Amino acid sequence: MSAPTVDQADPPADPTAPADKSAPATARAASAEPTPGLALRARRAVRPPVLLVGLALAVVVISALATGSGAWPGGLTVDVRTPLDSLNSWLVDNRTTHWLFLYFLLHISNTAELSVDALTDLFASLGWIGVTLLGTAIAWYAGGAGRNRRALRTGATALGVFAACGLLGMWKPTMETLALMTVAVAVAALLGLLLGLAAGLSDRWERALRPVFDLMQVMPAFAYLLPFVLLFGIGVPSALVATVIYAAPPMARLTSLGLRGASPAALEASASLGASPWQRLRTARLPLARKEMLLGLNQTIMMCLSMVVLASVVGSGGLGDRIYQALGKLNVGQALAAGICVVLLAVLLDRTTAAAGARLDDADTGSGSGSGVSGRLARLRGWPGWLGLGVLTAVLAAVGPYLGERAWPREWRVNIAPWVNDAVAWTEDTIGSGVPVVGGTLTWSNFITEWVLNPLRDGLNATPWWALILLAASLAWTVGRWRAALTATASLGVIGVLGLWTRSMDTLSQVLLALLITLVVGFAVGVLAARVPRVERLLRPVLDAMQTMPQFVYLIPVVALLSAGRVAGVTAAVVFVLPAVIRVTTQGIRQVDPATVEAARSLGATGWQELRQVQLPLARRALLVAVNQGVVLVLSMVVIAGMVGGGALGIDVITGLAKGDLALGLPAGAAIVCLGILLDRLTQPGTPDTARR
Repeated sequence: MSAPTVDQADPPADPTAPADKSAPATARAASAEPTPGLALRARRAVRPPVLLVGLALAVVVISALATGSGAWPGGLTVDVRTPLDSLNSWLVDNRTTHWLFLYFLLHISNTAELSVDALTDLFASLGWIGVTLLGTAIAWYAGGAGRNRRALRTGATALGVFAACGLLGMWKPTMETLALMTVAVAVAALLGLLLGLAAGLSDRWERALRPVFDLMQVMPAFAYLLPFVLLFGIGVPSALVATVIYAAPPMARLTSLGLRGASPAALEASASLGASPWQRLRTARLPLARKEMLLGLNQTIMMCLSMVVLASVVGSGGLGDRIYQALGKLNVGQALAAGICVVLLAVLLDRTTAAAGARLDDADTGSGSGSGVSGRLARLRGWPGWLGLGVLTAVLAAVGPYLGERAWPREWRVNIAPWVNDAVAWTEDTIGSGVPVVGGTLTWSNFITEWVLNPLRDGLNATPWWALILLAASLAWTVGRWRAALTATASLGVIGVLGLWTRSMDTLSQVLLALLITLVVGFAVGVLAARVPRVERLLRPVLDAMQTMPQFVYLIPVVALLSAGRVAGVTAAVVFVLPAVIRVTTQGIRQVDPATVEAARSLGATGWQELRQVQLPLARRALLVAVNQGVVLVLSMVVIAGMVGGGALGIDVITGLAKGDLALGLPAGAAIVCLGILLDRLTQPGTPDTARR
């Protein structure tokens, strides 16, 4: 790779020009031709895409000042409420009589509800002592089933999590969430495994499933709930089916990746021994892909937990419902108790799957077997271990009613809600607005609302709709040419036709502010972490903790500091998205070829020149991925921000879900998806040629 160009105080003369040694150096420098780099910069400054975007910006500003109103014309809207209300009425009237429900959907609904109810009854029969013992035993077995440090630490974590959930008075909702999550993880993992096998073993299936998985990852989490509320109604079946579909893609993608990345030499050796395709799959491909599959299971578990909590809006119950109800009343103390239990469950499940993966590594290297009782326990793997856990479950279920109360004893509960609410009140009085000179968090929230969010929203609404479409098409054409321009135009057109232009501009103003803050802070911190290893080490546990927390949990401290409103929603989105942007940016900077960086240093490049001219350009693909992740994750928080005063499209989706109002929730969800497609096309180059410009 050629050495990078570094800024020089005196640019060199054209090497093809004859040198006049008799002339002074200053005269030779003055008569030299412009360098190719300067000429290229001059051409780029006046290239047609830049002129097009500049012209579109001028049209936007002038038209906004001239008209002051950008409302979408009523004559160009389509009445979607009437047909959606008719569809909703038909579904309600035929849910118990039509053959589609009787012979297909009703079986899915009944199976889902019976499965969750069976697990809930099992947990109740085990009692709090039985559940704690069984959960601790499963975690201990996942860690190696011995007296080694990993197994004991994983078992102790499970014991501490169950004890904390009981002490906080959240035992019953925790069991409801755990029952729904167990069924969802089992079904999502099985579905993901089957799809991953199909995509990993067949190129045709891989090509067919790739766009489906891409679309499923772009759609916000709440978009999955809307159609299933129509089919199954409010309750557990809608939450379970939506959770399974939302969480299956990571398992499928990583299973396919593991199967396709299997060592060709191992597969060739298996084939040379006369193994059939099924034998090669069972004895070679699957064992070689098990690490990727376990990572996929970990991601599926985390996404199931996140979605199960969000699904409380459609009546799934559990911890999510406690948080949802508490936030609706602005009872931060009650929400915090349920939120702590959600985080503890996430930590337990993450640590348990990580311990299982580490045990697989030990099995591959032959370490950790030990001797004596501990060694024999550590080698207890496969069906004997699962049979033992099954026997333990049966025994605990039989004797559970005789061990004590089914629920956690009332006298052992600690109600932290009054203390937390008092602390929130003190925070609002002191940190919120009582800080000398700077005011406080509430003062800043009001300032951002009045001077940033309101002007941005009013500016978007004051700009004529056709001018915004022209600007979006110009930006998209600059990034991805005509296909991206058509997609951006169609996305805004659909929003206008649905009659949601004004509310979408309100949501867009919040998304743009959250995305701007996220990218600025995320890129800065990511670059710092990539260049300073100590910063990266300090940030790693913080980012790990932030990525294990479901989206709901971020709302609790934000509401405590900023109260309800649009700024609280924007702040929650920023905090939720930052870990992904920081990690991708750090990884992209670190993966730049060290030889190229060293070549720049040898030419005398400063640290700033090295970053600006070498590392950032070569990490461009990773930075684009970070931008894309920022767009997708910020949009996923739009609906959740509606719960704390974000308003606009988010509150429409929540109200539509909670009331089963298809005509209100479905168009708002479609508008959010259109905003996601628009921002994706504006930030991602459409072709390799475009990406190289």
